[in-house]
Amino acid sequence: MARVFVTETYGRIQRKNLFIFGHQRRRRKFVTVATVLAFTVLALDPGVVFSPVASGPRDPPMSTRMAILAELRYPTRWYSKLFTAALAIIFFGLLSTAAISAFLVYRVVAPPRSQPGISSSDFPGHPDTVTFTVPGMGSREGWFFPGFRGAPTIILCHGYTSNRGMLLTLASALQDHQYNVFLFDFAGHGSSGGYTTLGFRESQELRAAIDTLAQRNDVDPSRYGLWGTNLGAYAAIAEAETDRRVRAIVVDSVYDEPSQLVKMQIDRTGLGALPMVARWSYFGFRWLNYSYRKTPPLSEQMSRLQDVPKLFIQVLDEPRLAEVTQEMFVHAPEPREQAILPHGDYGNMLDDDKHAYETRIVNFFLLRLPPSARVIR
Repeated sequence: MARVFVTETYGRIQRKNLFIFGHQRRRRKFVTVATVLAFTVLALDPGVVFSPVASGPRDPPMSTRMAILAELRYPTRWYSKLFTAALAIIFFGLLSTAAISAFLVYRVVAPPRSQPGISSSDFPGHPDTVTFTVPGMGSREGWFFPGFRGAPTIILCHGYTSNRGMLLTLASALQDHQYNVFLFDFAGHGSSGGYTTLGFRESQELRAAIDTLAQRNDVDPSRYGLWGTNLGAYAAIAEAETDRRVRAIVVDSVYDEPSQLVKMQIDRTGLGALPMVARWSYFGFRWLNYSYRKTPPLSEQMSRLQDVPKLFIQVLDEPRLAEVTQEMFVHAPEPREQAILPHGDYGNMLDDDKHAYETRIVNFFLLRLPPSARVIR
């Protein structure tokens, strides 16, 4: 490539010298430039041979382009080989980054699922199996634990990678205080297929569950309480901001928008430190959920929860979620409460910690959403 370029340049300069033969000073300048170029190329590649002075017409531009393409396709000089190798490294680097990012996004939206091997007929509390349909997402199955006839219903929303089976003891604690309690699995968790959107569609699943329960004749259709952790907490607040039937809410380790949980999960793998992986994974998740691109953060509509009692649980062993939970508590309207715990993950708590946690949740609902029964004819 350099041989063709310099040879052509050398010929041009010599033709220019013939044209301005009478201008000796300018002629010397062109000769000097041509000589410097010639010696430079000879130093880089001693195999270059210059053609004699050409006074005829220039070669067509296509020949130069073909020579460049041929040199790139079958490199013969060290600089063209170096350039080709650099292109190959960049290509395979980008390909590897895309593959790693796609794998991480897949693991985030399709986490390993575990289904509790529990039959509702064998569990204390005599729960009913309730099936409901989520528009555009198929059917879901949940467990309804009956309390007082006409009492409010508490819906428990499990967290990311968890399932309804992890919340059975909390459901029993609430049922013991005469609440109706409902549990179900979000998409991509437990017995529900599909993939998770980390809150975008989960709030629609929660709305469908409330609509179905409201048709029963043994519950108060206008009073619901919600409890949720991380994924479930996001869905609970998103639903409460648009549904006046929600009268009290408890959120444990909530995040403001799903991208925050995506970043946390990618960082936990250790692969987020690779160049561009975290950024590409984030864009991959946004592309999968492109239809929800205009969904605002929860904090932007928090004012809609005015007069709805709220309990924010901040867990210190999840520092990133604890920070976001604290920020949302500060911006939340009254009435609001805050609880700070050293450890979270209700399903894996020790018995003493779990009992204290259940007591805190039950007391909040007893105070803010008492289970006094409505008269139902």
